[in-house]
Amino acid sequence: MRIISQIDTLLTQDEPVSLLDIVYQDEYLVAINKPSGLLVHRSWLDKGATQFAMQMLRDQLGQYVYPIHRLDRPTSGVLLFALSSDVARLMSEQFAERAPTKMYYALVRGWCGDGELDYPLKEELDKIADKHASQAATFKEAVTQYQCLQQVELPFAVGRYATARFSLMQLMPKTGRKHQLRRHLAHLRHPIIGDTSHGDGKQNAFSKQQLNNHRLLLHAAQLALTHPITQHATVIDAPLPADFERVLKTCGIDRFSV
Repeated sequence: MRIISQIDTLLTQDEPVSLLDIVYQDEYLVAINKPSGLLVHRSWLDKGATQFAMQMLRDQLGQYVYPIHRLDRPTSGVLLFALSSDVARLMSEQFAERAPTKMYYALVRGWCGDGELDYPLKEELDKIADKHASQAATFKEAVTQYQCLQQVELPFAVGRYATARFSLMQLMPKTGRKHQLRRHLAHLRHPIIGDTSHGDGKQNAFSKQQLNNHRLLLHAAQLALTHPITQHATVIDAPLPADFERVLKTCGIDRFSV
């Protein structure tokens, strides 16, 4: 198989976003398909950032919005907001009870199978934001179900490996710990491609050079919840971004669609 080295330039994490892609909206809730590289809200931890999903959506809708949960900056996908403080409180209660279900897609190193990982994670504290918090090591329950959707092998040596093997995974976190999916996949020895914190540097360099990848290949594809007002089962889908999909096609994973 020959890797196409010259394809259309992919969006990078620094490219500005004009309008957010709204994937669900009613008079109580709104959800966007957050691009990789976009912060959820303004943070003094990253003073150089100029765009934030919360402020952009507020300006786009012309009204205040209340973030219900978070996605890491490099992760793309479903991000839910409430349109009133009362609805925000009801939704926050659902998340606290782990009632909503989430499904992600990720491209990982190697050939990973199916399973469930029950592996407690040590709480990650930020050196600046959590400098006044207790530094005692605490481990919290963390459970992730995972399923392999497709595997591919490319004839390129990467590090100590004779070929480049990748697995497209469907991930279902049952808990919501910081960087849970990234840390769990790293624990399984199948780190997510593009993960600069918990990943494989040589694999990341390969994906950048040969696959023209400039992002974390983790996407929050679906959020299922009980609507806080109507009580109806509500499923919100976020299509796979073009940059992620192009990397898959360049690898030879061309039958995949969300």
